[in-house]
Amino acid sequence: MSLHPPRHWISVVIPIKDERENIPLLASQLLKFFESRPESGSAVFELVFVDDGSSDGSGPLLDQLAAQFPAIRVIHLDLNHGQTAAFDAGFREARGELVATMDGDLQYDPNDFAKLLPLVERYDLVCGRRQARHDNLVRRWSSTIANQVRNWAVHDGISDTGCSLKVFKQAVVKRLPPFKNMHRFYPALAQMYGFTVTEIPVQHFPRAHGTSKYGIGNRLFAGLYDLFAVRWMQKRCLNYTMKGSHSQKSEP
Repeated sequence: MSLHPPRHWISVVIPIKDERENIPLLASQLLKFFESRPESGSAVFELVFVDDGSSDGSGPLLDQLAAQFPAIRVIHLDLNHGQTAAFDAGFREARGELVATMDGDLQYDPNDFAKLLPLVERYDLVCGRRQARHDNLVRRWSSTIANQVRNWAVHDGISDTGCSLKVFKQAVVKRLPPFKNMHRFYPALAQMYGFTVTEIPVQHFPRAHGTSKYGIGNRLFAGLYDLFAVRWMQKRCLNYTMKGSHSQKSEP
């Protein structure tokens, strides 16, 4: 038995809420992509699925996959707590030097992580930006307004904060405050602590199975309400660096 646990170069956190039909293909795509990465030749990766109170059998299916594939880990939340809570639970368990995120709805291509990963050499958080969104008109309209108002208020410079395809350095996720609905503001919160952020275009596909868990009520109005909290945090944030400390040596 090794005294030193393997080094994880990346943890991929995927919240799951009633996505049973999507899980097998999603897991297969993710395993194929990360197994082929050169980084996986010298370190291991992990896929951290967070079952956010699913009631369609997603939880037992994820457990079966975890028993079959060592790279897959599963976290079960006691109830449906929402996407931010699921991300936070995954962040707390993530062992990777990098932490990536994506949804479990098959609307993103895991191969697009190949576009984000090289930028981590220059930025602390790399965000995807959906080039051509395949959502209904109400969702696109509410998201566009929320993004414009959010950018006006918090000045994060990100045009599509709702895109879940992201890659963080571990230091960033350790500083993110664990408050409800904060996943919409990860870029602004990262910048608040002095981290660098950028975005890059990625693909987006129509949903093949299941239904969206977010609509105009919890995407637009809740997001606008939370702007006040984030703006307050930006103005009150403690962000300092200790240059060092000195103490007098005690006599024996």
